[in-house]
Amino acid sequence: MRKADIAELITETAGIQKAEAMEMVEQVLDLIKAMLQQGEVVKIAGFGNFVVRNKGERKGRNPRTGEEIAITPRRVVTFRPSALFKQYVNGSEGQAVE
Repeated sequence: MRKADIAELITETAGIQKAEAMEMVEQVLDLIKAMLQQGEVVKIAGFGNFVVRNKGERKGRNPRTGEEIAITPRRVVTFRPSALFKQYVNGSEGQAVE
């Protein structure tokens, strides 16, 4: 699914113009990105949490040459789905919902 698909579904369900729906999607995503950039946890009830983690420097290995290299410290975004979301995805009997 793409942003345009989300905007299309909003257009159909909310009865607003596609351009407005696309702008709403962009604004929500921009807000999430800005909060994560500031190091905030983004919690969406019934969906999950987006968290920024700091990964320290570590040693890695070039798989082609076997040479040891230093992997620089960086920040990564992780997503932890809520229990409700996991239950929805797995269905009530542990099977995928169609």
